[in-house]
Amino acid sequence: MEGFTWCNGLLHADGVPLPAIADAVGTPTYVYSAPAIRTAYRRLETAFAPLGARLHYAVKSSPNLHLCRLLHALGAGMDVVSGGEMERAWLAGVPMAEIVFAGVGKTDDEIRAALDGRFSPLRQAAAGFGAPDPAERGPVGLLNVESESELAAIARLGAELGVRARACLRVNPDVDPHTHEYTTTGKEENKFGIDADRVVAVFDAAAGEEGVELVGLHVHIGSPVPKVEPYAEAVAVLLTLIDDLEARGHRIEVLNLGGGWPIAYREGEVPPLEAYAQRLVPLLEGRSRNGLRVLLEPGRSILANSGILLTRVQHLKRKRVKTFVICDGGMQTLIRPALYRAFHFIWPVRWEGPAPRWEEHPQLAGLETCEVVGPICETGDFLARNRFLPAVARGDLLAVFSAGAYGMSIASNYNDHGRPAEVLVDTGRVQVINERQSLAALLETERSARELSLTSAAMGG
Repeated sequence: MEGFTWCNGLLHADGVPLPAIADAVGTPTYVYSAPAIRTAYRRLETAFAPLGARLHYAVKSSPNLHLCRLLHALGAGMDVVSGGEMERAWLAGVPMAEIVFAGVGKTDDEIRAALDGRFSPLRQAAAGFGAPDPAERGPVGLLNVESESELAAIARLGAELGVRARACLRVNPDVDPHTHEYTTTGKEENKFGIDADRVVAVFDAAAGEEGVELVGLHVHIGSPVPKVEPYAEAVAVLLTLIDDLEARGHRIEVLNLGGGWPIAYREGEVPPLEAYAQRLVPLLEGRSRNGLRVLLEPGRSILANSGILLTRVQHLKRKRVKTFVICDGGMQTLIRPALYRAFHFIWPVRWEGPAPRWEEHPQLAGLETCEVVGPICETGDFLARNRFLPAVARGDLLAVFSAGAYGMSIASNYNDHGRPAEVLVDTGRVQVINERQSLAALLETERSARELSLTSAAMGG
């Protein structure tokens, strides 16, 4: 795993021993490697270079402001799925023109803020973040439209504000991505996108709208997608639609292929990123040469293997069948194992033996069957089940690998646990980029009650 290596019996992040970080900031803590992020970004950029593809980082995968700034410095635009993520991307210094606003449930308030900075919820707070007044920032570069209802709302609000929003229509191609049912987004039964057989009619109906202009198509079939062919199937659907649309006089400038590019949580379990590019580039290269602008929305493929979760063993409970390793990190810190039955390789930070393979049952002597669990009052609170681990003791540090994406972004306060700290390591430089959430901070919004004065009309009188 790039950025994280064992040296003299200790796991290091870019040359910094992880126990030193844990001693300084406590646990659980997410640790990211800046060089690993740069390498992953450049690898994806290079793979799709023949298309001149523009990368828009999927903020939902790991939204920290400092990580967004790092990726923007590499050249990334931002893909956001909420008004909050949009404001976060703008605070990170990303021009609105380089932001694509997706998301299936955009509110009128979010759409207004996307089109006119005067409606930003940060009008009063921007200066405290060193940002200018958002009033003059302009509209987002693109909105990805998820439904005909949303398209009507954008057209209405755009007309009210005197802005003609540029938008892509998200197509549901009814393609099976062969991933977990909760992260499948491109099948007919999913809530995302507009069915392919409705797309031409929607473009026809929107032609000439004062408040919105449809300029392209968007697709996202799921994440992570462990096979190459579903992408080719989705692209075939979209290219047919582009031909149909252009035959009716609609100009298609943008094709957004979404994200979902996988990483190997287990060694060798998915094709390399280059295999996806090798299959898709020939399908799109001619269109790209003729002016079609291709966008990608990577998140996991950049951040997952660039970050780990550090957690400390609090207690051991040895039962007849297995040992429970009870840690301070659990489903409140990393919910993917509980939510998706996702696999994350876990190993002690102190380890003198040969580097283990990333699998449930490494072929090494002296291992025991363990359940790695957290402090939450739920049987479903686990980081790993039936996992072979070397003997660990109370106070030992464990590293949960491939945790850089969809870890911190889905962390919660369940059982009144504060959210973890985040640390960025960059060739020996160590920065705390998110302080551990204190109990006082967690309770702040409950400090006092506020009386509501409701009108008789609102009460049904």
